[in-house]
Amino acid sequence: MIRLIFLSSLLVFTSCIYAQRPGDELPQKRSIPVMIKWVSGIKGDFSFRKKWSYDEGIYRNRFGQLDCDGNCPEGLENMKDKRGRILKDSLRAFYKILDTSHYYHSIECDAWCYEWAGTDFIDVVKKSPDSFFCSTLYNAGTHCLLQMVIVGDTCYTCIFLNSVVSRHYDSNGVAWGGRSWYYCTAGSITIDKDLWNKGILKASFSFNFEHKEDPKVPIYWNGKIYSKMQDYDPGKFKHISLYDQFRGVIWFREPSAASQ
Repeated sequence: MIRLIFLSSLLVFTSCIYAQRPGDELPQKRSIPVMIKWVSGIKGDFSFRKKWSYDEGIYRNRFGQLDCDGNCPEGLENMKDKRGRILKDSLRAFYKILDTSHYYHSIECDAWCYEWAGTDFIDVVKKSPDSFFCSTLYNAGTHCLLQMVIVGDTCYTCIFLNSVVSRHYDSNGVAWGGRSWYYCTAGSITIDKDLWNKGILKASFSFNFEHKEDPKVPIYWNGKIYSKMQDYDPGKFKHISLYDQFRGVIWFREPSAASQ
């Protein structure tokens, strides 16, 4: 389930729009490019990478068995008795179906954005030697994603919100709910060059984002990342054109002296 959530998050990065008033044209402004600071070793506590979680919805039932709650694979209920205990002769088959993998945490972060309740996972997909797409993952309480495109020495980032609230407009004509993108207005990111060359993104970052709905309230996302890179596999990502994702550099302003 966690991996499927990441795949869906790739789809939403192909276009970015602000919350708009009715009749407004799509704005041309995009996230500012943030120049990467490369270092040899990053200080700080990255022990979060040793923590792990089961996939969302996996829990221990009252019999001490790993079970699932919610969107469970088809057929599992037939392997339980009336009390919900997994039948002894079905245990092997049950766990061949149910994913009880240990997913090690890859991000530790703090943020303020709509419908955010924390996240422990970020995936990093390598498209080419100098092009990478990064996205945090949804969970039951978090419906916004931090997404980054890293191209060479530059990082472009935005927040995507897939709200559980239907899109509507307030009395001032400002759109709320639905799908919204929030673009970076300032930020910094430091990456460990030595680990990068070994296929690991170890980074500390701090980003601020424009808040069209309520400019007085800052939107931010700060934290640390420790995540192994995944090579782009056309078979694994057969429903997604990552080429389109990494054309994302054209959606953003070119680096300017003010942002360097």
